[in-house]
Amino acid sequence: MSGEGKEPQAIRRLAPGRLVIASHNQGKVREIAALLEGHGLDVISAGELDLPEPEETGTTFVMNAELKARAAADLSGLPALADDSGLCVDALGGDPGIFSARWGGENKDFGRAMRLVEDKLAALPDAPRTAHFVCALALAWPDGHVEWFEGRVDGTLVWPPRGDKGHGYDPVFRPDGHDATFGEMDEPAKNAISHRGDAFRQLVAAVF
Repeated sequence: MSGEGKEPQAIRRLAPGRLVIASHNQGKVREIAALLEGHGLDVISAGELDLPEPEETGTTFVMNAELKARAAADLSGLPALADDSGLCVDALGGDPGIFSARWGGENKDFGRAMRLVEDKLAALPDAPRTAHFVCALALAWPDGHVEWFEGRVDGTLVWPPRGDKGHGYDPVFRPDGHDATFGEMDEPAKNAISHRGDAFRQLVAAVF
C-alpha cells in the first residue's frame, strides 16, 4: 500500500543494504530485526544513529508510522522502516490506542500503563475484556516514497500480568486461541501470530 492520503503507486522493491529501524525501543528493534532476517539487510536503529525522535502528531497508527519513517529516511539518507503499534481495548472505546506508550508516562513505564488499563476496566465490572493489538508499518525512502502495511491480532486482557518476555502490554494480552500471554511466548511463537508478524508478512510479500 502507498502512503495514506496519496494516489496509489506501484509497490517499490527494497534492495539489500542498510535499513534504518526508526525506533529507540531496543525490544522493538530486536523483534523487527528478527522478522527481517534473511533478506540481505544491514539493520541499524535510529537510536544507534543518534537520530531524534519526532513528535507523533498523527491521528492514526499509519500516520504516526509514516511520520517516523519519513523523518528517519530524510535525516539518514537511507531507507527507513517505522512501526506504530498499540493496544485497543473495546470497553475503553479503543483506548489507549495510538497513545499506548504515553499511558506509561515520560519514562514509558508499561507496568504503570498496564495498571492504568486494569484500573479503568475494574471501574466497569460488566464490561468485556476483549482487546486487539494493531501494528502499522511504514517503509520510506529518502526521495519521499512510502509504502505502508497494517496488521492486527485479537485477544483478551488478563490480570495480573504474566510472563517477562516481549515488551509493552504483552504480559496482559492473551491472543485468541491460546492459553499463554504474549509475555509468556518465545519470540518465534509470538511472531507467528502477532499483529507485528501479520504486518511484516504483508511487507515481505510486497517489497522483497
